Amino acid sequence: MSAGPSLAQRGDAIVAIATAAGRGAVGIVRVSGPTLSDLVKRLCGRPLAPRVASYGPFVDRDGTALDHGLAIYFPAPHSYTGEDVLELQAHGGPVLLQLIVRRCLEAGADIGVRLAEPGEFTQRAFLNGKLDLAQAEAVSDLIDASTEAAVRSAGRSMQGDFSQQVNAQAAALVQMRTLVEATLDFPEEEVEVLQRAGLQARLQAVDDAIARVLGQARQGALLRQGLQVVLAGQPNVGKSSLLNALAGAELAIVTPIPGTTRDRVSETIQVHGVPLHVTDTAGLRELDAAADEVERIGIGRSWGAIEHADAVLFLRDATRLGDPDTQAADAELLARLRAQGAPVLLLLNKVDAWTNGPGLQAQLPPETLPISARTGDGLETLRQRLLQLAGWQPAAETTFMARERHLKALQHARRHVQSALTHSAARVIQLELLAEDLRLAHEALGSITGAFSVDDLLGEIFSRFCIGK
Repeated sequence: MSAGPSLAQRGDAIVAIATAAGRGAVGIVRVSGPTLSDLVKRLCGRPLAPRVASYGPFVDRDGTALDHGLAIYFPAPHSYTGEDVLELQAHGGPVLLQLIVRRCLEAGADIGVRLAEPGEFTQRAFLNGKLDLAQAEAVSDLIDASTEAAVRSAGRSMQGDFSQQVNAQAAALVQMRTLVEATLDFPEEEVEVLQRAGLQARLQAVDDAIARVLGQARQGALLRQGLQVVLAGQPNVGKSSLLNALAGAELAIVTPIPGTTRDRVSETIQVHGVPLHVTDTAGLRELDAAADEVERIGIGRSWGAIEHADAVLFLRDATRLGDPDTQAADAELLARLRAQGAPVLLLLNKVDAWTNGPGLQAQLPPETLPISARTGDGLETLRQRLLQLAGWQPAAETTFMARERHLKALQHARRHVQSALTHSAARVIQLELLAEDLRLAHEALGSITGAFSVDDLLGEIFSRFCIGK
């Protein structure tokens, strides 16, 4: 994978197809660079009024028209990237769009037009101060969002809601850093000066605010990443039926024959806007009991999926509870599943056919949830339990999109703020340690928005964008 464009390349002009691959009614070719006025004349045959959609030909090298469409010219700095930007809206044939890109490269050879790297338009927007880093990442998250709630949260981040909250606490830390570092010059007055300034109360307010932002960010990270849920259990306990019931579609083959599912079958569903990536696996039993080599491979893959699960739904068959061998096998599987580390939810399936339930119910762990994949009984309760397990809070209208690096930065900042609180409460205040904690907390918050960042981080972030964005 490309590490993304280096900062040294910013003087170049770049071009790419900005619409998705494949045929469509309309396709867009985007160009960005320090100055594009001459290129506009060569491609469109005439100058264009700024920020006005103009219909006309897109001119090939020999003067003929490659296509007729809309051209919009955004002179710097009033553009997405902060540079001159030209957007050509043509018919959406892949070959036609490639020809227009080739023509842009030919017409702009003297100004160094080249093909854009993944995410380079948005990277230029960040480098030119049009977006901060959290907003730039939200652009990619908005494109990749798989639920309505994720779209709305990414939109809030892109508009700057997340950044504003982070910047507010960073500004508070700057004020405290100024106070503490000034006090370093007058150590004999340190306690009185800091007490008069209410340093502890101000630190506590920042700690409380970061905790609130962290809670919102965790919700946003959940919307972005979703929850990896694996269905596990012995053969023929109804895992595939449960997957179909949760998805509302016949995704997995269901038969009475044990070992029907040979490989993993996955589907993403959403519950209250939270994406749940549900994986049906081959029935778990001893490898020497498997019907053939294909089933043995499937069982091995099942355990591989379980290792990476955020939650495991362990299904038992209500109609086989009276069988001692089944009970022993279930107990052994459950012990092994719990040893994997992921939370395990216990489900008793096929309760619609449970004829001897009252006598056997006392044998089950109290947290067991009775369900019927066939009738749908208990499935809504199951969905709610999965959300609780994920830590989702309903009605999270203030949630913004966040990534794992944001969570780590917020946690890092909060640790240093709490350490600063401890130092400020000491009888003898170590000003140097207090100042250092404030500095590290400030830098951790700054890394979220890009105030403190390195080229390696930028390259890693923007290389994951699609080309043309």
